This record gives sequence, C-alpha cells and structure tokens, in this order.
Amino acid sequence: MIAMAQYTQNKEDLAQQKAKKFNLWLGMIGMFMMFAALSSGFIVYTAGGVDRGIKTILPSAFIYSTALIVASSVTMQLAYAAARKTQFARQKLLLVATLLLGIGFFIIQIYAWGILTSRGVVFVNNNASQSFIYIFTGMHLAHILAGIIVVTRAWVGRVRGINQVNNVFRMDLATLFWHFLGFLWIYIYVFLLLNQ
Repeated sequence: MIAMAQYTQNKEDLAQQKAKKFNLWLGMIGMFMMFAALSSGFIVYTAGGVDRGIKTILPSAFIYSTALIVASSVTMQLAYAAARKTQFARQKLLLVATLLLGIGFFIIQIYAWGILTSRGVVFVNNNASQSFIYIFTGMHLAHILAGIIVVTRAWVGRVRGINQVNNVFRMDLATLFWHFLGFLWIYIYVFLLLNQ
C-alpha cells in the first residue's frame, strides 16, 4: 500500500514537472513573439522614410554585455552538468558565477543607456527608432531580472539541500530559461546592429 502511494506521488510529481516545463516553453514562445512583433513594428516604422532610422552607432558597451551573457550561458551549462553529476560545491560556485555575470550584464546595459543619453538619444524624442533601442533593451532587462530570480532560486535550493530530483529539475528549467535569454539578447543585438 505504501509502495502504491509512493508510485502515485511520483507520478503526480512527474506530471507537475511536465506541466511546469510546458508552461516555461509557452512563456518563452510568448516572449519571442513579443520581440518579433516589436521587430515588425520597428521595420514598418523605419520603412516610412529615410529620416526614421536609428541615426546613431550602438555603444560598444553592448559588445561587452554580449560577451558577459555568452559567458554566463557557459557557466550555467556547466552548473547544470555539475548538478547532474552531484558535484554540489561546483554547482553552487558556477551558479554564483552565472549570477555575477548576469548582474554585470545588467549594469553594462544601464551604462550603455547612459552613453546613448549623452549623445542625445533619449527615450522620448521625434524619432521612434531611437525609442525602440530602449524598448528592446529595457524589455530584455526585465526578463534578465526574472532570470536572475530563477537562477537564485536554483542556488538557494541547492544551499538548502533539496533532493536531487528537484535539484536537477530546477537546474533544467533555470538553464533552459537562461540560454533562452542569451539567445534573445543576441537576436536583439544583431537586429539593432543591422538597422543602425
């Protein structure tokens, strides 16, 4: 009877995990569609005339933030591999590295906004193309904050010693979401580069 209850509980846990992962995929698809819609809006706006381009060179700070987010994807993947191999000290260390790189990314993005502002490229102006830079990067930063929370939750779970099944599951979701954020930034950056 106890074995049957455990089996049922395990089936319920598995069903919950599948539902959570499915919800994450739905959320990521929704986020990508939102950025695709913003891209379309940008293209339609700029097609309206030659005076509607970005008319500025993107700050080189974006190159450094891109390097940080790529590095953080590597540390996150290594942390996930460590979790699967029950190398918990390594997992925690790599999660901290990922968090620091993510925070560094955030700080450099804000710094890039300062560079844009010093050039007279501000959010509210007569050229909506320049406003789109802030919209793209600002929306992405909001998602980075969510990613930092997810990675922090994975780290806290490991520090508190959650069971290995839940540890690997949390790491699976956190890694998937973090890689998605990296991919999304590269898409945004390349899109803006091609349209500057």
